[in-house]
Amino acid sequence: MKRLALIAMAAALAVNCFAQGTLKKGAPEKFGMDGNKLSRVDRIVEEAIAEKTIPGAVVSIVRKDRIVFLKAYGNKSLVPSVEPMTAETMFDLASVSKCVGTTLSFMQLIENGLVRLTDNVNRYIPDFKPWEDPETGEKVDITIRDLLTHSSGLDAYAGVDRYVAEFGENTPEAFETYIATRTGRHFRPGTQCLYSCLNFVTLQRILERVTGQRLCDYAAQHVFGPLGLKHTCYLPDEGLKKLCAPTEVQPDGLPLIGVVHDPLARRIMGGNSGNAGVFSDAEDLSVICSAIMNRNTDILGPLTIDLMCKAPIQNDPMVGRALGWDKDGWNPGTRGDIFDPETCIWHTGYTGPSIVIDMKTKTAVIILANRVHPEDKGSLARLRAQVANIVAGAIRD
Repeated sequence: MKRLALIAMAAALAVNCFAQGTLKKGAPEKFGMDGNKLSRVDRIVEEAIAEKTIPGAVVSIVRKDRIVFLKAYGNKSLVPSVEPMTAETMFDLASVSKCVGTTLSFMQLIENGLVRLTDNVNRYIPDFKPWEDPETGEKVDITIRDLLTHSSGLDAYAGVDRYVAEFGENTPEAFETYIATRTGRHFRPGTQCLYSCLNFVTLQRILERVTGQRLCDYAAQHVFGPLGLKHTCYLPDEGLKKLCAPTEVQPDGLPLIGVVHDPLARRIMGGNSGNAGVFSDAEDLSVICSAIMNRNTDILGPLTIDLMCKAPIQNDPMVGRALGWDKDGWNPGTRGDIFDPETCIWHTGYTGPSIVIDMKTKTAVIILANRVHPEDKGSLARLRAQVANIVAGAIRD
């Protein structure tokens, strides 16, 4: 309890230091970028809308400590009615939640001496089984670092219908046990990458044991609050739901609005989940990106941010992941062809969002799109790379 009181005190001080909650906007040319080149983003996004890959999008480009480009395109909603997109629209971040919710929260635990990267998961979840060599019988425990870098070897996902049939909906405690004792361990930890939502649900459960708070409450108090974010949360209330872009139309003919799309997060974890569940808008995400790339945020110290952005040397280079972020592994095309992979971190989300941060040039590219509205189809892989290339090519200093 004493540790929690100290953390709460630090968060309260941070609120005063970072109370503005928004970044100022600036002309691209004043921050070393070619505004004419940035305008080429319009064509890329408008083509995707015309091809019905997405109904609409919001793009924000951050340079240093300013938003130099912020624009909404197309429509926020097609079903049940057509509504135009606005820059204030909140989106279901899907797996980008792993970065802005779970990872930033968990890195605080490491920075505050509550958890170590080298800790075995079974230190916190005693029945969490190790990987076992099928030939020799050797057992290797899975660590916190393995979870954060998707090198644990855990199953990628869970069969939600099958799980719910056995354990019921909104059963996070049972799901913790299910991951700990019944899911696969596919390789020696730290040697390969298997992107897994189960890694981040496990991190969530560890955080909740250590802090005594639900992830959604911890992140609100210690991450989103100190940064002054106005439209970033898990489990949006009725007021914020009005700002949310809808996702996939359900069997009743209506889309999900302000309710997480990911079935595991929605049906098993009740919307408070380590793998998905954060809703946010472009301006709030711009604040997060600026805080990370300028290494001056009160939520994490500069050295902790540096650590987060590196691929751990203990892992095989083929893993290709930083702590909670992609480096050059799962979706290398997201950063495009020009940004330096050594200085970039990025992540995508199933519903359509993506973030690219280049620590060297202090440039961030945020694309928010509801790809799964009204139907789950289409790919944004090429669009993300094209926009990243335009932004990188517009940098002049």
